[in-house]
Amino acid sequence: MKNLKILMAAFIVGFGVLSFTTTDHKADASQNTSVNSAVKGYEVGDEAADFKLKNIDGKMVSLSDFKSSKGFIVIFTCNHCPYAKKYEDRIVELDKKFKDQGYPVIAVNPNDPNVQPEDGYQQMIERAKQKGFTFPYLVDEGQKIYPLYGATKTPHVFVLQKENGKNIVKYIGAIDNNYENPDDVSEYYVQDAVNALIKGEPIKMTKTVAIGCTIKVKK
Repeated sequence: MKNLKILMAAFIVGFGVLSFTTTDHKADASQNTSVNSAVKGYEVGDEAADFKLKNIDGKMVSLSDFKSSKGFIVIFTCNHCPYAKKYEDRIVELDKKFKDQGYPVIAVNPNDPNVQPEDGYQQMIERAKQKGFTFPYLVDEGQKIYPLYGATKTPHVFVLQKENGKNIVKYIGAIDNNYENPDDVSEYYVQDAVNALIKGEPIKMTKTVAIGCTIKVKK
């Protein structure tokens, strides 16, 4: 009788372990399915595709138009987002600082104006004039470019460097570590990345988490 009780106890414990293991595997499988179904954008080291988008002056702009550039600071941003607004002056400063050194800012508005009317084309023209944008401000009509890059927020930055005729991704993420107040910034991610490229040095921080508003997608 004693042996029977021990045998039953062992069976119950074993069944519990088996059930726990099976549940764990199911959870892992569910997580993997979720990850695999997510849209994948560029990673650091990938070749970024060129694009041809309409600028606020009505002209079509491509990365290939900038023959003398050494790379680009591609920033997905918009008009309405409070985070994007906080960064507008800093984006202008990045362009002024690095354009003549071969790394101009290329801003792209990825939002659908039917979802967020403040991000319409006419509103882009007015915002650029109001803030004194010194860089192209392009509209991602049809929302084909931002998913290719993997942008999820506004603003979301992709620093590219020209290598053998290709635009290679060197940094992805936020502009710096304090969107609220430029005076409280202690980590200048984009600035440090571009300075490193200019000096031919390794970039210490190649990827950070972009902080901002979600991109407004056509339904």
